[in-house]
Amino acid sequence: MQTQQIRNIVIVGGGSAGWLVANHLATKLPLSNSGINITLIESPDIPTIGVGEGTVPMMRQSLKHFGIAEAELIQRCDATFKQGIKFVDWHTNPTPKESYYHHIFDYPNINNIDLTPYWLSQSAPSRSSFVDSVSLQGKVCDANLAPKLITTSEYQGVTEYAYHLDAGKFAQLLQENATQKLDVQHVMANVVSINSHSNGHIKSVTTDCCGEFNGDLFIDCSGFKSLLLGDHLGVGFIDKKHQLFTDTALAVQVPYANEHDEIPSYTKSTALQSGWIWDIGLQSRRGTGYVYSSAHTNDEQAEKDFRHYLGPETDHLAIRKIDMRIGYREKFWDKNCVAIGLSQGFVEPLEATGLLMFDMAAKMLAEQFPTVQAEVPLIAAKFNKRMQISWDSVIEFIKLHYCLSKRTDSDFWHDNRQASSIPENLKQRLLGWQYQPPQSYDFESRYEIFNLENYLYVLYGMQFETHPDNFKHQLNKHNCANKRFAEIKQITTVALDKLPAHRELINKINKFGLSKV
Repeated sequence: MQTQQIRNIVIVGGGSAGWLVANHLATKLPLSNSGINITLIESPDIPTIGVGEGTVPMMRQSLKHFGIAEAELIQRCDATFKQGIKFVDWHTNPTPKESYYHHIFDYPNINNIDLTPYWLSQSAPSRSSFVDSVSLQGKVCDANLAPKLITTSEYQGVTEYAYHLDAGKFAQLLQENATQKLDVQHVMANVVSINSHSNGHIKSVTTDCCGEFNGDLFIDCSGFKSLLLGDHLGVGFIDKKHQLFTDTALAVQVPYANEHDEIPSYTKSTALQSGWIWDIGLQSRRGTGYVYSSAHTNDEQAEKDFRHYLGPETDHLAIRKIDMRIGYREKFWDKNCVAIGLSQGFVEPLEATGLLMFDMAAKMLAEQFPTVQAEVPLIAAKFNKRMQISWDSVIEFIKLHYCLSKRTDSDFWHDNRQASSIPENLKQRLLGWQYQPPQSYDFESRYEIFNLENYLYVLYGMQFETHPDNFKHQLNKHNCANKRFAEIKQITTVALDKLPAHRELINKINKFGLSKV
């Protein structure tokens, strides 16, 4: 039994999570000649949540790995380019003049010198923003420009980028790639019962119309229900609402008033009194939603605030309410069942963490896939440890945005600054970063999802105070730093002149495609 090879893999649930898992596994494992079978069972009655419309640059690597052409993604998934997130009114109370900063995807353009302490040591009133001092991408976003040219090869860019996309169309593209190119079997049916071996491992699942499916390993992609790992195996849920308060979302798709409207090449995140609004520009519409804390406002007021943001021309559009459970499972792999997607955990979509976590977990599973049953407990233990680190790091990074805010216009923002709501590791980091800026040494684990560059953009976008008097006597490369700052300004000017408008590039890709790598 212990040397029995794992041949039959059953994925329960479709959507973006299920089909990402199917593509990662089928790309890694040689299905056609190895005797390994992957079957994905998808319910015809459960629609996808459909609000996971933002990605991060890792998705480019995955899609290229799957053999999906970038032009096909753009053409079929209503997709646009995403170069980061623009955070509006997060730092202080709203004023008539919009206050914002960018969390971009480009790493700081440092060229072998850490510019952060030199930027901090400059006179605050006269210096440029942190993001504009170390990269060209913030200015590119402000100008609504694309991250590449039509002559740039697919999956390559002048700046780093990801995508905004229609979640339903994206799942369909992944499904076709998995079934038509990678030999994944697709079954449309509802799972009505789960059957176990005497040792508690899952033996099979029974469906309402297609019979019973035996498996050696089961992947739970059944969404918030967590049908296999949570309901059947009884793995508990660790609630994190005491740290992240937002637990409800309102969502609506907004058509463009004009087909020639500019499309921002970033996600816009606008803070309100009890949460924040996402605003994502696809080719044919905007995907919008209000994420809020039900403990700090009620549904009626939330909808009123959301509609005020959208404007009266959208009053006829129906708004969907989504209840969110913030946290993660006590284990992500138990016995012969792995949870990936919403069945594993969920935090608000502030930094596109949903698809990021799905994709990362699926890739980790594929690359560490057990060959025989004896390996399963060993790999499961490592998987659980790594995913725990990843989830905790995500929660810390999301909390960072809230606890740095100086907004005073509601209890929501006051409560987010309470020490009892801030993870202990984040508190210690923030304490140390008052004296000197973050360094790579502060991020001990490679399984932390967000690292040094991400923290720098948010910390200094939110005007966190690191006191330069503590370290400026150690700085001895001012001339090199100033030269590099000047070079970045020059590079920015060239990019603003050369890069096309975002919608212009999308239209050209729809018409002509992109060059292969």
